[in-house]
Amino acid sequence: MSVSPRKKNEPPLVKGFIPWLGHALEFGKDAAKFLTRMKQKHGDIFTVRVCGHYITVLLDPNSYDAVLDDTASLDFSRYAQVLKQRIFNLRLPNHNPDTERAWMEQHFQGPSLARLSSSMHLHLQTLLREEERSCSPAEWRQDGLFSLCYSLLFRAGYLTLFGTEKSNNVTELTAVYKEFRKFDGLLTKLARSTLKQEEKRTASLSQERLWELLSPAWLNSSSWQQSYLRHLQREGVDTEMQRRAMLLQLWATQGNAGPAAFWLLGFLLTNPEAMRAVKKELRGLALQEDGSLQHHLLDTLEHHSTPVFDSVLSETLRLTAAALINREVIQNTTLRLASGQEYHLRQGDRVCLFPFLSPQMDPQIHHDPQTFQYDRFLNADGTEKKKFYKDGERLKYYTMPWGADKNMCVGRHFAVSGIKQFAFMVLSRLDLELCDPTATVPPVNPSRYGFGMLQPDGDLEVHYRLKTLDPENC
Repeated sequence: MSVSPRKKNEPPLVKGFIPWLGHALEFGKDAAKFLTRMKQKHGDIFTVRVCGHYITVLLDPNSYDAVLDDTASLDFSRYAQVLKQRIFNLRLPNHNPDTERAWMEQHFQGPSLARLSSSMHLHLQTLLREEERSCSPAEWRQDGLFSLCYSLLFRAGYLTLFGTEKSNNVTELTAVYKEFRKFDGLLTKLARSTLKQEEKRTASLSQERLWELLSPAWLNSSSWQQSYLRHLQREGVDTEMQRRAMLLQLWATQGNAGPAAFWLLGFLLTNPEAMRAVKKELRGLALQEDGSLQHHLLDTLEHHSTPVFDSVLSETLRLTAAALINREVIQNTTLRLASGQEYHLRQGDRVCLFPFLSPQMDPQIHHDPQTFQYDRFLNADGTEKKKFYKDGERLKYYTMPWGADKNMCVGRHFAVSGIKQFAFMVLSRLDLELCDPTATVPPVNPSRYGFGMLQPDGDLEVHYRLKTLDPENC
């Protein structure tokens, strides 16, 4: 490994042994492990060479705003366009991030959000009823928890946002889900341009099939998807790119909820104390609704607080939300850290934040950060805990699963609503147990670091059956 500063006021440069390629292999194989090692050796800021690019990694959450707020020298959209081309074969030359964000806010906030959440609720109920009709109350069914969560949440989310008259066809819906999972399995290799020849063929066929299944010709005029199509048309996007943009939105809206629900239920099933606490909260909600949540779940969740569940979700996301935040340096600039130290950034380089490592897995912020603690985000009085410190200083960012400030995920409220509805429906309607009571959650697939929610390397086998709808037995 070759280590040398490029200039006196630039971050340490870590080139790696292999010319041009640098640390691309280590970065792609397990970004968290590689960047942890670099942080231990070089501190909170350093530059690594990856496939001919120089990437300055910043891991000090107190200094993140210096990157996030600098829109004059640091650009988000350029690298995003590169990834859209690689992953989705999509080119949007006239793309305006501000216009698209405004459109997203129009649909994922206020009355529109309420309508989407209500639709999601109805579709989740319908899909769970189908599961219930296929088995008797005494019959145990077995499945992988990841498969179960991803399938149900994907299909409910797809029907909510991409619903068409054809969507009621079970075969068609299953085809979209299976094709999407095939595509999603190759997504990280598409992003890194590391597909083998046969994988390239599979990815191409999968894209073509999904473009066909998501064809605008099949859409209802009142659907969320139709509104997005009109937005693209206003931006001058041609018909072929409109088809491809639909796949981008399918992944952006449906690629994270299922994995998040898996981790949440997986942590509950493997942590009995946490499960008891959530079920106690669930029973309290049921009693407020005359003993049943089945007909009023959405209203109940909107009008009653669920601090225990919210802490469990926050802890789940702290452990498993692992996106990289990238910016391209479009002009030479100086980055001033919270410590007062200043570093020169070169035009053409990239800056990368990895909140998964810090603040989320930082032992100076979160005690025993590798361990799931369901009440980590609860105060002693049961209220939400918002005060976290590092080196005696209160942190603005102590967990960042949705990004930050103006860059925060617009669809987060819809995502949380769907995950929450799903989890409460499953826990109130099904007896859900581990097939092996001693099982633990599987390790993460390390190649998924940098792409939103992590996915497991393997699954967690569970069995489930209908339960008697008695709140005392939730």
